[in-house]
Amino acid sequence: MKEIALAIDTEIRALPIKNTPNLRAIRRKYSRLLQQADPEFILELVREICDNYGYRWIAYEIIRYHQDGFKRIGEAELEEFGKEINSWGAVDAFAGLLSGPAWWNGQIPDELIHKWAHSNDRWWRRAALVSTVVLNRRSIGGSGDVPRTLEVCRFLATDKDDMVVKAMSWALRELIPYNADAVHEFLNKYENVLASRIKREVNNKLTTGLKNPKRKVV
Repeated sequence: MKEIALAIDTEIRALPIKNTPNLRAIRRKYSRLLQQADPEFILELVREICDNYGYRWIAYEIIRYHQDGFKRIGEAELEEFGKEINSWGAVDAFAGLLSGPAWWNGQIPDELIHKWAHSNDRWWRRAALVSTVVLNRRSIGGSGDVPRTLEVCRFLATDKDDMVVKAMSWALRELIPYNADAVHEFLNKYENVLASRIKREVNNKLTTGLKNPKRKVV
């Protein structure tokens, strides 16, 4: 396991250009090699990569795309793998690849996401909202989860932290194709406490289909 983590690190360091396509090509190579690996081995590999090399999103993808390994993800594993999320990119990778899909798949209870929504840590609050985005993502079978999405949004309606505000806007906009009326009702109900950015972007999406429609040049 340590040898594989070291090999991944060595290949990444050798890249002339460390961009997403090149990094993902390395991840896919090892996902193919590890397809038959024991789930516990995958979990240990993810721990090694996160703790000693810091390639968090690569580690998250390794477990996300290992079918049996991903099924082992529960509350304890999520809180372990998310303990150092402290940036926009890290949170969105964590929620988009791990917590959101695990929630959608019934591997964790609603209460875990609610706990994050009430956290003092801005990044866990953002993770709660970004996790709802996955519930409404058609690419993995999401069909619009209005109750669970809006419940998390209600918890954070008064939150003015910029990272949370941006995630709230995203969560509500993702819900519009499924139930625009419910989103409109939410905006009206919480109009006095929602950040201006949320109201502007979500109303734009409701009325024009775009988050930020271009102004017409006269």
